[in-house]
Amino acid sequence: MNRSIQTQNLDHLGIIAGIIDDLEIEQIVDSIVTKHPREKISAGKIVKAIIINGLGFLSKPLYLFSHFFDDKPVEKLLGNSVKTEYINDDKIGRVIDALHDNSLELLWTKIGLNTIKKFQLSTEFSHLDSSSISVQGDYNSQNQKPENLIHITHGYSKDKRPDLNQFLIKIMVSNDGDVPTFMKVGSGNESDKKGLPDLISTYHKNINVKTKYVADSSFFTSDNLHEMEHISWISRVPMTIKKATEIIVKISQEGGWINSEQSGYKYREQKVNYHGIEQRWLVVESEKRKESDLLKLEKNIKKEKEKIESKKKKWSERKKKNKEEIQLEIKQLKKTIKYHQISEIKYIEVRNKKENISYSCQIEYQEKKEVIELGKIKAGKFILATNVLDTEELSSSEILRAYKNQQGCERGFRFIKDPLFLASHVYVKNAKRVEVMGVIMGLCLLVYSIGQRMLRKELERKKEGIKNQVKKLTSRPTLRWIFQYFQGIHVIKIEEEEWINNINEERKKILSFLSENCQKYYQI
Repeated sequence: MNRSIQTQNLDHLGIIAGIIDDLEIEQIVDSIVTKHPREKISAGKIVKAIIINGLGFLSKPLYLFSHFFDDKPVEKLLGNSVKTEYINDDKIGRVIDALHDNSLELLWTKIGLNTIKKFQLSTEFSHLDSSSISVQGDYNSQNQKPENLIHITHGYSKDKRPDLNQFLIKIMVSNDGDVPTFMKVGSGNESDKKGLPDLISTYHKNINVKTKYVADSSFFTSDNLHEMEHISWISRVPMTIKKATEIIVKISQEGGWINSEQSGYKYREQKVNYHGIEQRWLVVESEKRKESDLLKLEKNIKKEKEKIESKKKKWSERKKKNKEEIQLEIKQLKKTIKYHQISEIKYIEVRNKKENISYSCQIEYQEKKEVIELGKIKAGKFILATNVLDTEELSSSEILRAYKNQQGCERGFRFIKDPLFLASHVYVKNAKRVEVMGVIMGLCLLVYSIGQRMLRKELERKKEGIKNQVKKLTSRPTLRWIFQYFQGIHVIKIEEEEWINNINEERKKILSFLSENCQKYYQI
């Protein structure tokens, strides 16, 4: 008698499904988008499926989405009654539309609050930043900004693809494990100067936890400082501000630097009133950054000198019929040089045998000593500002440490833009669905970061480690490595019997540091 044997690829997808269960994303989505009695699969399960696909690290476009599950144990991952054919283009589209219509802000508010409470996330500092996601196609770029929709259009491209339309992702990240606690999707031409305060206001209104907001220099404008006077913030100060240069020069001349607890940094604090707002400014010098900036300054001076010498030779050797043409070229050169100034210009009139007049030019130039000296003074230095005036509440060293953790936002954006990450390719065809997919990108980042935090905290608690790629024990593995290590795990079905293949002792050990929800998908 022939027995039916079925093999399905589980790999690391059980870990992803378990973390989604821990975060209660399916239940939260279903509390917002109600299931119609005739529907075979809920919106929550569809969102769970999209996240599993998104973290599957397979470049499959959304319109081929259902094929991702052709060789996967769908019923194990999504529920006993779920069939692969339920996950189809029409159903995905309806769920995406319903999520948009029922408030993406509400979705992230519920998920953010639940995550903070359930995982006891520290909210002492909340880091915010934005990044652009480039897309192919026109979308609604030719129109005026539509009501209640993002405008997918050209803007300042952080991807360095100004030729493409784009939208923005704005995230709020906890200092505790780089976990995103809130996000919004914005129009492609939205300025950080307006977009980031909007993110703070929405987060403060909805999540309402005591926190200090940490932002880059785009936040630091007069309007924002007055608008955000009621909340606590730390921001980098733009070096284009005159007062910033004045204070750096003053402190550099006075000395009195304090060596930071963080190796390679020193700082000095100054009380400042800027646009009527009392603040503490922390002037920081990075040893490594100073060395790099001085080398760059030297290189730029040399490059500029070579450029002037080239022009000088050209103007002295070539003759122009029109003196104004040389004058225009000199004017244009002056606009492009920073470290030198032209000190003397001498036009030479030349007549040939036919009495035709032409001109050559001789110039002399010199270094701008003050500009170069200022560049040397500013090398390696930056300023951090805060409106928290009480040093007991926030010390100078805490200001620096908090700002250095701003890299958590950058790591999140690198993750979202990874070419192996499905959501980095936005395949949906209209602005509404692009906006929802942007939000789901954030949910993928949430699942990844909370899973990594969970694993590392448990390893730390138990004072244990697991082997990394080079077989060395580590207590801070990346979840990406765990995903890779779990490739080759299968669900084997023979008629009514089912078991998991290739679960060795090392994989069992790793699962012991993850939640019971993760373990159950591997029958542990």
